[in-house]
Amino acid sequence: MASVADLLRTEAARLRPGDRLPSSRALVARLGVSPVTVSRALARLAAEGLVVTRPGSGTFVAERPRGVRARRPADHGWQAVALGDRAVDPGGVAALLTPPPEGVIAMGGGYLPASLQPLQALATAAARAARRPDAWERPPLAGIGGLRAWFARAVGGEITPADVLITGGGQQAIGIALRAMLPPGAPLLVESPTYQGVLSAARAAGLHTVPVPVDGSGVRPDLLADAFAMTGARAFYCQPTFHNPTGAVLSPDRREQVLSVARAAGAFVIEDDFARHLAIEPAPPPLAADDPDGRVVHISSLTKAAAPSLRIAALIARGPVAERLRALQVVDSFFPARHLQETALDLVGSPAWERHRRTVRAALRERRDALAAALARELPGLAFESPRGGQHLWARLPDGVDDVALADAALREGVVVNAGRPYFPAEPDGAYLRIGYAMAASVAELAEGVRRLARALDGYSLGARR
Repeated sequence: MASVADLLRTEAARLRPGDRLPSSRALVARLGVSPVTVSRALARLAAEGLVVTRPGSGTFVAERPRGVRARRPADHGWQAVALGDRAVDPGGVAALLTPPPEGVIAMGGGYLPASLQPLQALATAAARAARRPDAWERPPLAGIGGLRAWFARAVGGEITPADVLITGGGQQAIGIALRAMLPPGAPLLVESPTYQGVLSAARAAGLHTVPVPVDGSGVRPDLLADAFAMTGARAFYCQPTFHNPTGAVLSPDRREQVLSVARAAGAFVIEDDFARHLAIEPAPPPLAADDPDGRVVHISSLTKAAAPSLRIAALIARGPVAERLRALQVVDSFFPARHLQETALDLVGSPAWERHRRTVRAALRERRDALAAALARELPGLAFESPRGGQHLWARLPDGVDDVALADAALREGVVVNAGRPYFPAEPDGAYLRIGYAMAASVAELAEGVRRLARALDGYSLGARR
């Protein structure tokens, strides 16, 4: 719709005020789009004041304001001095949120495709939520009771609804946790590699990220202890279950070691449990379920398993840190919209939710296996392990291959994959690609995406030899 609006905006600019635009029927035939798309594009131009619609007559170019003199370009240079040198770089995160161009196969990003989203169940839940008498009233500041209880049950252990704070999505929960728990300039221990969003949020909060290496069994507790001792850090951010980007699950023996190391350091563990509802094989309980002392601050989200705009997550904490988290959310944003909270509660409380989870589990298993088979067939030089859940496969590239250059080459071939370098808080230990199996439209499209990636690697290798 945006591209149609752009075309019509350009056409209107070429015409004089009062000139008639082509009819909707003519635009549908010329542009090859639906009548609804044309109608929405014209409505956007009307809202911008560029056209006026006269029922029964058509759409006309609006009168332009008179007496407006040409203005010199605005000088915004003064703002550089006022803002100082603290910048917020959305870089990698913004790229992950940008849909691929038309015709490009999506094997990057982090959301389910529309075909795997519970769209009908969400529509039903949203409609029911909107009919509630208090749908648009203020919710309790910590979140509606039923939703807090559902998140508490999902974690288990000694967690109660009183420990749960509902937030506007997992990324907001991360930002609240980092800013509430750590002052600017403080060190934050993070897995290496790790989720790009936490690196961006930490930098925006003025924190110094310190890498702790991850292997196939999760973070290494010995190196975690070394990092705490060297830095004096008071928090460690981790993804113990279906780690992004590697897919690793923290092994049973390391779970207690991580908590013991944090206990010895007098530090918190920020557990990002974003992918629990994307399990292919059974997942262990959250670390928070085995934490009697309130050492773990737990983040759980519905967004990844449902739809991008279901921005509902939970921050779970006990003790003084819980009060600080709640206080910061109130100061920042008051509360997430009640209607969205009610929609989420209706969704997860309906039989449709478990049906959806079973459907997603089966689809992810099929897609993961298909991607692994295609990579083994088309790109035998890539080294990877099949993940037990989540949406991505982490593949090490052959020595001498530049992952960023290869990802760019893959885009030119018509497939999006994610270069591994941005996932490292410091220098990477090799070249990697994060290759997604959830976002493509079908298994057949996954196979085609791998063929395009193989062409990109062939072309890259040929260029390197020259």
